[in-house]
Parts: sequence; structure tokens; C-alpha cells
Amino acid sequence: ASSYKPEDARVPPAIKLPSPPVPKFKIALCQLLVTADKERNIAHARKAIEEAAENGAQLVMLPEIWNSPYSNDSFPVYAEDIDAGGGASPSSVMLSEVARSRKITIVGGSIPERSGDRLYNTCCVFGTDGQLKAKHRKIHLFDIDIPGKITFQESKTLTAGETPTIVDTDVGRIGIGICYDIRFQELAMLYGARGAHLICYPGAFNMTTGPLHWELLQRARAADNQLYVATCSPARDVGAGYVAWGHSTLVGPFGEVIATTKHDEATIMAEIDYSLIELRRTNLPLEKQRRGDLYQLIDVQR
Repeated sequence: ASSYKPEDARVPPAIKLPSPPVPKFKIALCQLLVTADKERNIAHARKAIEEAAENGAQLVMLPEIWNSPYSNDSFPVYAEDIDAGGGASPSSVMLSEVARSRKITIVGGSIPERSGDRLYNTCCVFGTDGQLKAKHRKIHLFDIDIPGKITFQESKTLTAGETPTIVDTDVGRIGIGICYDIRFQELAMLYGARGAHLICYPGAFNMTTGPLHWELLQRARAADNQLYVATCSPARDVGAGYVAWGHSTLVGPFGEVIATTKHDEATIMAEIDYSLIELRRTNLPLEKQRRGDLYQLIDVQR
């Protein structure tokens, strides 16, 4: 086993899991029904976040594309200039205000972002002071064609992000992915090697891939990297052009489903206990068993 060189399986070597700022906390996953009324969507999301905070949530997460219908026609119409802020981005302004007033961390799902002449599918993370701590642009665009089932091409309107996103918050180190990003285990492996306690994936799987892969992929990413995975979907609207599967979920570091819901609008409240990460990594010491003599994960940003 000494010849396996597990430390060489991560280049640079994996960061030691940092001590979390809290040993445990409550997370809320707000599975929201999204309409064509943007002002209503923003007000509805605010209400859900505030109710979750009143119930003790320290981290609140929203779905993918929660302020707009999920369609290539809608993305340019509903897009916001997040960097400009103010009236150019009412969705991010609301998230900042609620994070500050309620003193919570918000993983703000995702919204269509306009930056220059490009559009992105973007997740904003706000700290307890209301400041924007990170902005993740969806790296892997959802271009899929299953004849007779589902065809969608995000790349018709959206530009792919170029940067993995990991952020230190008041409730731990969080990696961010958006929907299709969950299919690429390399991204989750990077986050694990950078010391993530939790990976958050706002997502909107559809009625074809949802039943097959949604829970499977969440459990795989959590079990592979021995950390927590949280997902948040829009609620299902059978009258929408794109019908979401729903089933927002929290998965623990052994791949166990801790909390989930079905397809209706709901807020899931659950506890994340970071002691379970160390326990599971002691039970199953994958980091000591990786074959650095045979394979490597190379993190070009580090």
C-alpha cells in the first residue's frame, strides 16, 4: 500500500478538511413554483426564505432559474445584470437584503445573468452581511436530445462558465454547481480536494432524466467524496413548457438520503452534522487508498 502514493492522486495534494465554523446547523431547500410573473416570483421567493429563517435555517437554498420560466425564449427577457445591481438586478438585490436582515447564508439558486452581450445561468451566494460572496456560472450547458422524450439546448442562448466555485461561509466551505454540472464527477472531486464540506446543486431535472438519475447522481457525488450534497428544484408545473421533476434533497456523506420531498411546492428543513464527515472518512478511508501511482486529478486553478 505504501507504493500507492495516495497523496499524488490529487495535484496539488488535497487540502485537509478545514474545521467548520459550526458543528451543525439547519438547511432549508425551498422548492418553489415558478411563473411567468417575475415580480411575483421574487416576492414569493422572499417569503419562502424569510419563513425558513424564522424556522431556524442558517443556510437557505433556492432552485435553478427561479425568477423566470425555463426556456431559451425567456432567458434574454428575464436576464439581469448582477454586477450592476440595483434596478438592473432586482432578484439579487432581494437576496442580499434578506441575507442581511435575517443574518443567514443564501445559495440563491440561479437566474439568467446578462454580462455584456452574453447570457449565463448564474448562482449567487450571499453571506450573513448581505454581501455577494461568490458567483457561479453554470459550467456544463444542458444540451440534450433524447428523441421522443426531451430535447433542449441551453447553448442556443447561454454561454458556459469557466470557473469552478468554492466559497467559505458562516456554515462551512461550499462548492457550487448548477443542474447539469452534477453529472460531471470531476467537478465534485475538485471541490472535495479543495476541502468542501457541502456541495450545493440548484437544478431542474426533467421528467425523463429525473426519475432515472436525479437521486442517483446526488448520492454518487456525496458517497464518492464523503461530504454533503444538497439539491433544490423548482416545483413541478405540468402546464409549463419545461416540466421539472422536483424532489429537492439533502444527502449525507455516506450517500444516505437525509431529507427529500416530492414534486409539489415545499420547503425542506434538515440538519447538517459535520461530525458525520469525519466519521465516514474514518470508517471508509478512501483518501488513504487512492492509487496516485495510477491516476491523478489535476486542479489547474491551484
